Amino acid sequence: MLEGLILALIVGAVFVNGWTDAPNAIACAVSTGAMDYRRAAWMAGVCNLLGLLAVSVAGASVTDTMSSLVDFGGDRRAALIALSAAMASIILFAVAAWRFGIPTSESHALIAALSGAALALGNTGGINRGAWGKVLAGLVISIACGYLLGWLSAKLLAAPLGRLGDRTLGRMQVLAAGGMAFMHGAQDGQKFVAVFVMAELLAKGEYLPGPVSLSRHVWVLVLCALTMALGTSVGGGRIVELVGSRMVRLQKLEGLCADLGGALCLLMATVWGIPMSTSHTKTTAMMGAASAAGGEVDHRVVREIVLTWGITFPICGALGWMLTRFLLLAL
Repeated sequence: MLEGLILALIVGAVFVNGWTDAPNAIACAVSTGAMDYRRAAWMAGVCNLLGLLAVSVAGASVTDTMSSLVDFGGDRRAALIALSAAMASIILFAVAAWRFGIPTSESHALIAALSGAALALGNTGGINRGAWGKVLAGLVISIACGYLLGWLSAKLLAAPLGRLGDRTLGRMQVLAAGGMAFMHGAQDGQKFVAVFVMAELLAKGEYLPGPVSLSRHVWVLVLCALTMALGTSVGGGRIVELVGSRMVRLQKLEGLCADLGGALCLLMATVWGIPMSTSHTKTTAMMGAASAAGGEVDHRVVREIVLTWGITFPICGALGWMLTRFLLLAL
């Protein structure tokens, strides 16, 4: 029963990632009219899967970082309860944020909830400081590098891209959105695959924090990609509207530059094994591209987004801790 509950909760967490995080990858292409939303959502699902398959062959360094983030200890039942509580925390936080159309980082929600759940078991030594160091580095890099690469792309490519026709820019933007979705799968997909693998091994009593071979878990890769695509197609429109219409208004050229800058930033982080938020990276890349082109950025919306980013770690960590303590008593 507990194994079935945790599987359902992990699938639910991946689904809400499709609601709140994955739509950022296609926000530019949809908001500029290069693609309609439904087609973009399913293209993102295919590219997410391709990104996951690529890292399963090239090396899943982000998955390894995530799988070594916490150690729930030797009590199998308590570990499964803690993992269930962490997934429930992500779902609760993501649904609340989605209700207001705020693009949260499920990467950071996942990391905070897992850590809070591990601490609730009384295992203060179960938090890997080295892995957390990579998480904090990813937080800083995603914001600074995303903005900088979006800005640089728009500045450096404005002249050559400006000579292209609207239709050509639209086609290039579709390709760039596919690249962003590919990198979303390579980054965020890896994180949730790590949780699936963790749950599978915990259920068998075989889990040890350490490297994970994704090539042995292809079914998990497919399930993650399809679930994220379904979540994006069902509820991602709120996020696309917020960042692509209310936060900034981009033309195809600036949207293309934002996608290129964001994808490059995620690629570098993935190679180095740094867990990075697609939401942070893409949103700041859009701000950078808009600023470089002299476009308007709605700073009120930006403040709302940044506030949500700021409260993700403490709220999800606290939820993970409280739900773990509650479930340990209730189950």
